[in-house]
Amino acid sequence: MGKIVFSARRPAVKHLTYVLLFGLFAASLTRAQMRPRPPGLQQAAQAEEQADKSMPPPTTQRTQLDLAKLRQDADELARIAQTIPPDVTSIQRGLLPKDMVEKLKQIEKLSKHLRSQISQ
Repeated sequence: MGKIVFSARRPAVKHLTYVLLFGLFAASLTRAQMRPRPPGLQQAAQAEEQADKSMPPPTTQRTQLDLAKLRQDADELARIAQTIPPDVTSIQRGLLPKDMVEKLKQIEKLSKHLRSQISQ
């Protein structure tokens, strides 16, 4: 009896055939999905492209920083923050300063305000 010898190239050719068939199938699907655009839509798209090209990009106008106010807020923030360590020492002794919570809220408010002014 004769033996059947398989070539090492045979699976590669089979694989290549499948890849080519899949490529042709995919190409036919994309062509079927592409429909001609009506002339009105084409003209509208062209006009929009031309308008986009002729229109300069929007400029974001940065608001002018009030440097004096910024400096004043930063100084106040530093002044209030310096009062917190003695208040923490008072807490360690069992005394809660009644204005400490308000100071912390003020610190938070000032820091958020400074951050928003600087990041604009």
